[in-house]
Amino acid sequence: MQTSNRSDQQPPVFEEEEGIDLLALFGVLWDRKIFILLITGLFALVALLYAIFATPIYKATAMIQVEESAPNMPGFDDMAGMFEETSKSVTEIELLKSRRVIGEAVDSLQLDVIADPALFPIIGGRAYRAHQVSLDGTLASAKLGAIRYAWGGESIEVFRLELPTYLLGKELTLRVEDNQQIILLYKKNILLKGTVGEDLHANNISLSVRSLTARPGTEFKLQRNNRFTTIINLQQEIGASEKGKDSGIINLSYSHKNPDLAKAVLNQVAEIYVRQNVERNSAEAQKSLDFLKVQLPEVKKQLEQAEQKFNDYQIRQQSVNISLETQGVLEQLVELETKLQELELSRLEMSRRFKREHPLYQGVMEQIELVADQKEDLSRRVTDLPETQQELLRYTRDVEVSSEIYIMLLGKVQELDIVRAGTVGNVRIIDRAAVNLSEPVKPRKAMVVVLVTLLGFGLASAFVLIKRALNRGLEDPAELEAIGIPVYATIPESENLLNKKTSSKQSKKTESDLLAVDHPTDLTVEAFRSLRTSLHFAMLGAKNNVITISGPSPGIGKSFVSTNLGAVIAQGGKRVLIIDGDMRRGDLQEHLGMHFDVGLTGYLSGQYQLDEVIRTTLVDGMDILPRGIVAPNPAELLMHPRFSELIRHASETYDFVIVDTPPVLAVTDPAIIASHAGTTLLVARYGITHKKELEITQQRFEQNGVSVQGIVFNGIQKNSGKSYGHYGYYNYEYVSKEHN
Repeated sequence: MQTSNRSDQQPPVFEEEEGIDLLALFGVLWDRKIFILLITGLFALVALLYAIFATPIYKATAMIQVEESAPNMPGFDDMAGMFEETSKSVTEIELLKSRRVIGEAVDSLQLDVIADPALFPIIGGRAYRAHQVSLDGTLASAKLGAIRYAWGGESIEVFRLELPTYLLGKELTLRVEDNQQIILLYKKNILLKGTVGEDLHANNISLSVRSLTARPGTEFKLQRNNRFTTIINLQQEIGASEKGKDSGIINLSYSHKNPDLAKAVLNQVAEIYVRQNVERNSAEAQKSLDFLKVQLPEVKKQLEQAEQKFNDYQIRQQSVNISLETQGVLEQLVELETKLQELELSRLEMSRRFKREHPLYQGVMEQIELVADQKEDLSRRVTDLPETQQELLRYTRDVEVSSEIYIMLLGKVQELDIVRAGTVGNVRIIDRAAVNLSEPVKPRKAMVVVLVTLLGFGLASAFVLIKRALNRGLEDPAELEAIGIPVYATIPESENLLNKKTSSKQSKKTESDLLAVDHPTDLTVEAFRSLRTSLHFAMLGAKNNVITISGPSPGIGKSFVSTNLGAVIAQGGKRVLIIDGDMRRGDLQEHLGMHFDVGLTGYLSGQYQLDEVIRTTLVDGMDILPRGIVAPNPAELLMHPRFSELIRHASETYDFVIVDTPPVLAVTDPAIIASHAGTTLLVARYGITHKKELEITQQRFEQNGVSVQGIVFNGIQKNSGKSYGHYGYYNYEYVSKEHN
């Protein structure tokens, strides 16, 4: 039945823990709100500075129209579509961004040469741009004594910059001297010297500066990049997209810090593309024209030979006339032969442009076979004619066919010549490049500030949460009790103590941390009073009134617990002796704001008597036995009979004896001391002490026959995500009215 009840109650407990965990995460963030706000503010400040001083980027835009198709080439409409349709927008975009177009723009504008004035870090760019906007025609004065930097109004125009391969892509420095003299340097090495407007040559370097405006001492940054790299980069930077589907409208864009250069680049690319489009279309007519001009002399020669043969035959036969029957056959033969010759010319033209498997080429071949078959059928009829008529028919046919083809070719040559001369492209510039100077595309200041601020907040929050996740220190007394040792008290972190330590560091003075004396109403002191009450009942069955205060590691507050517990007990009317059992690094007397040269080590070594080493404190009823000088063999001294005698005498003389020990996991001294005590307490630090450390500490004591009675959970921090009201004091502060 009991097992069943536990099972029924388990689900609600699980849900409660889940809620507490979520609240704890929020509480961790809230407790570190100062850190998060500082990091967020730092990111916001950096973003704001970036938005103020970042170089603005301007965007140039242009528009190009691509017609669906170019007009068919006149003169060849009957030749099975010798010319293809013009490329669509997608193809034209690729042509526009081809290396041929972009490369010509790079060469014409010298985009592979960069010449900019040297600007002061961070603030120099904004100062330079601000003066340029003023357009007062004067140079800005050098600020902060930095004469090497440009502050506004400086300009340079480089006509030529030729560099050897090893200097390509390297940043060179051009320094202005008096009287328009210039010096080109690379890593403080002088490459060449000269005057503005002259062609300078030295060390395989050629430089020509057409114009220069700057004060003496000003420096410019010169750089010549690899031409191919510049073309590739520009291809990527220029945006080209079709506006709508199959609209034939191409939008062009290019962004740069120099708006004038952005417009110049886009206009140059557009103009080169349009010109090359015209050249590409006219080249089709030129190729056909060149082909016909090659065929025309051959056809003329054939015509002349046919006429000569016909005249010779007429002379031999003494002007034989052709019959009506032969005349009909002749007309049909001439028509078929002429058509066959035209198709053959078309086939030759297409063979230069298409493969034999192309449908257009195959179509012409089918037409040739069809006409050839018709001609073959007609040729059989010719054999039925008289021999004289056959001869006359043959000579007459050759003359008329050659004449017809020659006249046709002459006409087509004239037509193509006209077409070539008047060819226009199927693309045109609708809008030339323009830039909106009032609205740079980058940086988007408001967006940058908001996003970077949010990024700072996110990173700070993530850091806090990750740090907490990686911190395996105990934060819940329930985890301590899971070890099997009861938690006697939870000691909250005292703000009064933190303030006192801060003031002590600033004044470099040692002050006591006895909160029970300085701040008796502190919540921490109330926790020690609770511990005093718990010990009263816990020590009823102990073998003596000696309490050992120990812990797994240093820095967890053992001495703080020992001194304040002793003070609270003494304030209750009891006599208390506090012994500093850490003869290696004990600083118990410093917690009381006192200093003694003799102590436990002197007594155990036989140098001093007990009454010589026990000292009184500022708290009535509380004495202290300090460490004394550092002992080289503390464990051996603790095993001396004098230590047992000390514990026996102190137990009889005082109501409570509290021994502060070194860390258990570091030395064996605590086990020796605890063997003489009736009560052993462990101190665990909030967020620092690990569960595994306490388990090993307990095992160490048990191996030496010492039983740990309880744990003091020290340094509890007020966390917004956790409530310690069920085991602590933050939620139940209750002070007298005079302290309000």
